[in-house]
Formats: sequence, C-alpha cells, structure tokens
Amino acid sequence: MTTVYALHENPEWFPPFARAFEQEGVDVVEWLLTDGVLDLDAAPPEGIFWSRISASAHTRQHHLSKDYARSVLSWLEAHGRRTVNGRRVLELEMSKVDQLTALRAAGIDTPRTVAAIGRERIVEAAKDFQAPFIIKHNQGGKGLGVRKFESHDELTAYVDSAEFEEPQDGITLVQEFIHAAEPFITRAEIVGGKFVYAIKADTARGGFQLCPADACAIDPVSGKPIMPPGATIEPEPGQQLFSLREDFDHPIIARYEEFARRNNLEVCGIEFIETADGRVLTYDVNTNTNYNAAVEAVAPRSAPRELAKYLKALG
Repeated sequence: MTTVYALHENPEWFPPFARAFEQEGVDVVEWLLTDGVLDLDAAPPEGIFWSRISASAHTRQHHLSKDYARSVLSWLEAHGRRTVNGRRVLELEMSKVDQLTALRAAGIDTPRTVAAIGRERIVEAAKDFQAPFIIKHNQGGKGLGVRKFESHDELTAYVDSAEFEEPQDGITLVQEFIHAAEPFITRAEIVGGKFVYAIKADTARGGFQLCPADACAIDPVSGKPIMPPGATIEPEPGQQLFSLREDFDHPIIARYEEFARRNNLEVCGIEFIETADGRVLTYDVNTNTNYNAAVEAVAPRSAPRELAKYLKALG
C-alpha cells in the first residue's frame, strides 16, 4: 500500500488524523515542516503527499513553515509526485485576498472587503465603510487580527496605538461587519471534493476565535487556551461552541463542491454567514481544516475517516 506523507507543523492537531489512518489501515508518515534540509538533487520518496500547513504557523513560532512548504511542494510536484492540497492550494491558505478573489470568480458572494497594504493605509482603506466594520489579517487563521470597530475614530486610535497587531504579511483587510440572522456561522466540511457535514459555531459565545480543534480551544472571555496541550475537551451539555448542523441541505453545497474542484481543493472547510438581510456570504476557506470532537461524536460520517479513505484510494 502506498505511504501517505502528512506535511504539517503542529503535532497537537494530528491525533484525530492518526487514529483515522490507523482505523483505515493507512501507512502514514508525519513530515514536520518547521526546519530542515532539502536536497534538490535527490528524488522524493514514492507516496501520496498531503499538505496541511496552516496560515497561523507563525503564532507557534514556526515562521519558516510557509516558505519551507512552498519549497517542498514545488520539489514534489516537479518530480510528478501526487500532492493533495498542493502548491497552488498553499497560496489560498496563506491569503484571504486570494480566497476572496477566487470565490468571487466562481460567482460566490463574499463580504465587501478592501485590502490595506501597510499599516499607514488602513484608515484610508476604511473611509468608505459604514460603521460598524471589522479588520482582520490577510494571512489569518484562529481569528488573527479580527477586531470590530464602532467608528472610524476608534479605528484610527487603534492603528496609532501600541496595541496594534502587525499582520504577518503586512496586509490588513477592512471588511463589512455582517449582521447575522442568527448568532452563528456555518462551516461546510469537504473531503475529496464532496460535502461531508456542516458545523455551527456559536458567535455569541465564541467571538471571532473559532478554530474547531480541541487543541486550540479558546475561552471566549479571556481569549486564552482553556485546556493543556494533548488534553481532550469534554464540554458540559449545551455548552459547546461547535455543534453539528443537522440535515443541512442548501444550494450553497453544490457551489462549494464545484469551487473545490475548480481550485484543486481536495480537503477544506468553507465558512459562511446567513445574514439578516437574506444574503449568504462566504468569508473564509480553511485548507488545513480541523475537526471538532463533539461534532464528530454525533456526525453521520467521520470527516477524518473520510479523509483517510480518500487518501487510501489515491494509492
């Protein structure tokens, strides 16, 4: 059986996948792209190479992972190796501008957004937005840099303050604040170009930091981790930030599946909000998607198991 190489940088996120690979009888090798040596004269091993490098790697002091992954994926693809979420998809992960422009090109509605390149251009970029509005980092993940502002003066004060969070790539997005019909966002999980299930994330309790992995659970009030690395959350009934959106059947699913196929997005989670004025606005594409244990416990199909089956079939 062909070996699957999992290219990643955060071991804390990997246990659910390791279990799924074991259950499906898949031989998997973890390749941590934090630092290393890449011999360009050597040929890569044979296998399937699945990339799940995260745009938030720098928050774990893995500042080299993004460019290391670019180099490795270019090398693999030059040798004709089968990559899953390959070189082009890595760029989608690293840039919300890239995601939003790709979504719009596919005819999928997105929030009004202006990109400010450089801190000194943020106030200018926001001038035509009606308050409230938000800003976020272009290279995001885990709600990086997301803040809501009730006025332009409030934004100016923040940008000029010592509290300002510099984005990793120097690009800050100004975006319309979306008034949701109900206080949750939906995330559609796709594996192999096919919809698996949808989850609801409670924005009333969770704010903007809505990473579903147990390992990055955040207290909505303090913004700090609520569990030590390696622990497993056992939430009180009714207290989960994440839940299965049962019997979800919406025309947006077919559009996401087509979007994934067009962009070679074999594994992803796509997030959207149903607005108070009747729109469906898609605002984020996660190509290193994580899955939530509470959702997995009640879901009709396990997303990690579906992923393991998919990668197994490629071999």
